[in-house]
Amino acid sequence: MVGESDQTHHHPVYTEIVHRAHRAGLAGASVLRGIEGFGKSNHIHTTRLLSMSGDLPVAICIVDTEERIRAFLPELEDLEIEGLVILDPVEVIRYAGRRPSGRAEDHR
Repeated sequence: MVGESDQTHHHPVYTEIVHRAHRAGLAGASVLRGIEGFGKSNHIHTTRLLSMSGDLPVAICIVDTEERIRAFLPELEDLEIEGLVILDPVEVIRYAGRRPSGRAEDHR
């Protein structure tokens, strides 16, 4: 997790991470914007009207095998960002993706 306002190379950190994951050929990535939260600073950030925050929590979820994700992590070291990285095992029930040619492929 990172802050929404965290920047690197003049654009959001989450954008850089997603683009690097894409270039690395990982299976997928999504950015999820939190509506309220706190982290290391212990300051609560929220979307509530009376306490608008410009630095909401953002989670970048990257999907692939554990080995490919662990191999990808060193590619983020130069960003020098503060944040939380978790690895959560999941059971994939079905994954239907598209090959670069556009043909649908079902991985089971």
